[in-house]
Amino acid sequence: MDDGLFETTERKALRQATAQFVRREIAPHLDDWERAGEIPRDLHRRAAKAGLYGVGFAEEHGGDGGDTVDTVVTTEAFLEAGGSSGCHAALFTHGIALPHIIAAGDAELIDRFVRPALAGEVVCSLGVTEPDAGSDVAALRTTAVRDGDDYVVNGAKMFITSGTRADFVTTAVRTGGPGASGISLLVIERDTPGFAVSRKLNKMGWLCSDTAELSFTDCRVPARNLVGAENGGFMLIAQVFVPERIIAAVHAYSVAQRCLDLTLEQTRARETFGKPLIARQVVRHKLVQMRQRIELARTYTRLVAARHAAGEPVPGEACLAKNAAVEACKYVVDEAVQLHGGMGYMRETEVERHYRDTRILGIGGGASEVMTDLAAKIFGYDH
Repeated sequence: MDDGLFETTERKALRQATAQFVRREIAPHLDDWERAGEIPRDLHRRAAKAGLYGVGFAEEHGGDGGDTVDTVVTTEAFLEAGGSSGCHAALFTHGIALPHIIAAGDAELIDRFVRPALAGEVVCSLGVTEPDAGSDVAALRTTAVRDGDDYVVNGAKMFITSGTRADFVTTAVRTGGPGASGISLLVIERDTPGFAVSRKLNKMGWLCSDTAELSFTDCRVPARNLVGAENGGFMLIAQVFVPERIIAAVHAYSVAQRCLDLTLEQTRARETFGKPLIARQVVRHKLVQMRQRIELARTYTRLVAARHAAGEPVPGEACLAKNAAVEACKYVVDEAVQLHGGMGYMRETEVERHYRDTRILGIGGGASEVMTDLAAKIFGYDH
C-alpha cells in the first residue's frame, strides 16, 4: 500500500483541521463532559460547521464527501490530538445510524432524517443490541407488527450509544420469522408514544458517551419510516459491519499512539535516581515495543481501509484488523499507565481515562472472540 494515499494535500489539510478542532473545542472540556455523562448537543452543530461531521458521506445527501480513507484520517487525527474514544463515539454516532437509510435510497427518509443529522441539527443512534442479542444480531426479539399504516413495536434495546440524547433511532425489529431473514429496520422518533429511555447506563469508561436502555411498548411507528424492504434489514445492517470494525481498529491504534506520545513526554521529564526514565534500557525497550505494535496495527488497518474504499470485500480482513489493533492497544495503554507510575492511576492523568475507555473496543462492534470465529468461517477454516 502507498502511504501517500493517506498523506495527500487534501488529507493533510483534513487531518490538521480535525486536530485544531479537537484542541480548541473538545480537549479542554472533556473532564467536564465526563462528569456530566454526555457531550453538549451544540458540539454536533459545531463539528458540522467545521466541515468534519459529514466526512465519508456524499455531498448529495448533505455530507462533506470522501470515503473510508478520509474517515480513517479524521478519526486518527481526532484521537491523536487528545480527543477521547468515548467523545468520538458520542459525537459520530451518525456514522452507524445513517448508512442504512442512505443505502436504502428512499429520498423522503434521506430528506427527513439524513440531511438534518449531517447538519448537526439532530442527534441519532442505532438500536440493534438487545439484552439477549448482542453479537448474535439474528436472534433479536423486538417485534414490529403491521397494523394499517403503522407498525406496532414492542421490545427493548440495550447499550445504545447516544440513546439518551437521540432524536431518532434507526431500530432493528422483527417483522418476519426467526433468524436474519425476518429482520427489518424502522426509524423511530423520540417523541413517539410508547418509546422510552428506560435508563441511562453507568459504565467503566466512555463516561461522556451517554448509553441507554430503550423500551418500546405498543409503539406505533408510521410504515413510511421503514428503511428498505420489509424483512430486508439484516443485509443493510451487515453492510455497516465492515466500516464500523475498521473504525474500531482506528480507535484502538490511534488511542495507543496518543498514549505513547504522552508516555514519551513523561519518561523524558521524570527523573529517578538522578536520570530521566527514558535513560533506562528497560523503559526504552518498552517504548519500542509500544511503537512496534502500533505501527503494525496501523499499517494493516490502513491497507484494509484502502481496499474497502476501492470497493473490495474485506469482511474477514476487517475482523483481523480490529482484533490486532485492540490487542496492540491493550498492551500500550497498560504500559502507559505503568510508566506513568502512581500518576498513571489518577483520574487527573489522561492515560488513566484511555485505559478505561479502550476496554470496550474488544467487546463493542463484535467481540474479539466472535471476530475470530467469523474470520475462520470467511476464510474457510471451519471445515
